[in-house]
Amino acid sequence: MPIYKYRAKKDPQHTVEGEIDALNENEAVEKLSQIGYLPISLHLVKEGLTPKPAPFRLLGKIKPRQITVFTRQLASLLKAGVPILTSINILKEQSESIPLNNLLKRLHDRLNEGATFSASLEEFPQVFPSLYVAMIRSGEDSGTLTEVLLKIADYRTKQEEILQRLRTALVYPLLMAVVGIATIIFMLTFVMPRLMSIFANLQEELPLPTKLLLWVSKTLKDWGLWLIIILGMIILMLRRQAMTESGRLSLARWQLRIPILGGFILKNELARFSRTLELLLKNGLSILKAIEVAIPVLRNALLKQELLKSSKDLQQGGSFGRSLKNSALFPSFMSNLVLVGEESGALADSLAEVAQAYEGDTEETIRIFLSLLEPLLILGMGLIVGFIVIAMLLPIFQINVMAR
Repeated sequence: MPIYKYRAKKDPQHTVEGEIDALNENEAVEKLSQIGYLPISLHLVKEGLTPKPAPFRLLGKIKPRQITVFTRQLASLLKAGVPILTSINILKEQSESIPLNNLLKRLHDRLNEGATFSASLEEFPQVFPSLYVAMIRSGEDSGTLTEVLLKIADYRTKQEEILQRLRTALVYPLLMAVVGIATIIFMLTFVMPRLMSIFANLQEELPLPTKLLLWVSKTLKDWGLWLIIILGMIILMLRRQAMTESGRLSLARWQLRIPILGGFILKNELARFSRTLELLLKNGLSILKAIEVAIPVLRNALLKQELLKSSKDLQQGGSFGRSLKNSALFPSFMSNLVLVGEESGALADSLAEVAQAYEGDTEETIRIFLSLLEPLLILGMGLIVGFIVIAMLLPIFQINVMAR
């Protein structure tokens, strides 16, 4: 339990000092009043262990966008001078989402019990990642919680905007692909079997494209269900393998070796890591703590492993930039800028340049990919449908030739 040092009036002539344990300041004042003391000053001298909260279920899913809006609104209320308890209560009352309402009520209760805001957020790791909690804790320690909340909101908004643009741009191509695949499957499983009897009566040898199409159609009709089951089992086995340490590393290594796509994945991961690390460093976290918090934002297990090695080198007195330079995974552009930033004492600025460069590259790659995706899909579907139509018409042409 936290311990508070107090100075209080025992009576009009006597002043006493001492220590008292209490969950929060309000409880400490109440305990002093009960023994007849009038508190003059009170401050925390020992942070107690926060009582382990009872398990709490949100009874629903909270969207990342809702947390971003909550963060920005909370920052606005705190900036206007509204106390944090009142701010959370206001946001709870205006929330139309039941899961978010339950979350805010729980946060309000935990704060009212004397827990810090960051400790309250730690109860919901599925909603507030370690980056979010670490930023809030640093804001509490430095007295800049409002500024930190605004930084978090800006960071999350930018990440969400990139994902939203990508999702929006993929809607039409994906719809086209689904319709095209459904059309091809329909033609192969329903149209072709009805033409097989006609083709079977032909005395002449069927053209090769027609034979191939008939074989594909018959295979899908006779073995389609088994093919789906086998494919599902393969996917399940791969997913289970990917959950193991060796499987994650193998998958990560394979991802980075894919031509073109591997370079895009690497730059996207490094951009996210650099931007996160920059944000943490500018918020006052030490380099070791910042790296520890930033590593989980990466999805590639191999990059995580390499950065953990770099963090250990840094703990042993080495250089972060030099460690990156010695790894074959990290581009020389990033390692050199980090090395220069370390030597000049402007590591956060160097990381900002790395993030900006790679963010620009990834956005340009996405733009080019999306501009090419639609015509490539149209071309691919057109070639497949065209092949099916030609394979179906060739025997008919052959019948006409025989009739003449």
